[in-house]
Amino acid sequence: MHVLIVDDEPVIRRGLVKMAELYHPSFTKIQTAENGEAALASIKALEPDLVLTDIRMPKMDGLELCRILHRDYPHIKMVVISGYNDFEYAQKSMNYGVRYYLLKPATKSDVHAMFDQLIKKTSQSYLPPSRFIEWMDELEQCIWELQVEELKSLLNRWREHCLSSELTLAQLKELLDDCHTVLVKRLQARNYSPPVLPNYLQADRTEDALDSFEQGIQEIVKGLKIARSGIYKDPLEEARVYIDTHLAEDISLDDVAAMVGLTPTYFSSLFKKMTHETFVQYRINKRMAKAKEMLMIPHIRIVDVAAEVGYDDYPHFTKTFKKVVGQSPSEFRASLGIK
Repeated sequence: MHVLIVDDEPVIRRGLVKMAELYHPSFTKIQTAENGEAALASIKALEPDLVLTDIRMPKMDGLELCRILHRDYPHIKMVVISGYNDFEYAQKSMNYGVRYYLLKPATKSDVHAMFDQLIKKTSQSYLPPSRFIEWMDELEQCIWELQVEELKSLLNRWREHCLSSELTLAQLKELLDDCHTVLVKRLQARNYSPPVLPNYLQADRTEDALDSFEQGIQEIVKGLKIARSGIYKDPLEEARVYIDTHLAEDISLDDVAAMVGLTPTYFSSLFKKMTHETFVQYRINKRMAKAKEMLMIPHIRIVDVAAEVGYDDYPHFTKTFKKVVGQSPSEFRASLGIK
């Protein structure tokens, strides 16, 4: 587990780090930041599992940090450690999803008790941020690509995880609510405002909450189909056309993924699954196929063929051509009777 400690007082930061270092099981990473602004930069670079933050700090205080985390990173656990015994601060922080509130000076036993409550007692139901993001990526893409069977399989696997993790009903509702919040934001960023999900928060049983959430996902898919009204383009076909018509350009997988509106990781996986080739293999094979067509035209120089299919380095072109075709460009021409 990765923890981030945010406090503008160096002595307190060091003290909290020392307490965290003495805790068992050990944290995989302990980072610090001197204010909310610096903390956000660290979180964007490498998301922690748990954030401990002071309230009053320069540039960005703890409450504002908690508000942003609650909005943009709902899966990150938050703890407020403050020297101000003020109920208003505690109340506001709780509204932003803060799980625990400690008063300074916090002792080792105080901090370790907090870790026990947030980590040990929820270890079975703990979902690492990386897995949460992976799940959200898969869910978003299945919905956006209208992959009904893949979506069904994904939801089944998600249900099995939730049930086997022994989540309490309250924990499950919180997790589903985090998922819903993130999913809506992602779809809105794609210019689609999904319908409101059925009220899974009112469910009395775990299975009912999951049923209600899954029904809501199906309603989102249904609404997306209606919104598109038949004008949806297959992103994989768009990608292939784009690659085929830009063979002379040095386009990357990230470029093509962005063009069709998919994440690079998901696009790479989908592309290989559907074409049985990696992005690089597909582009090389297409380039060599076009090169063969051009080499059949006697008056076109081999060096011009290389440039036309994206190879400024002539030796590299001949080496790649021979590896794919089995002959050098000149040998290929000779086999056709072209000198």
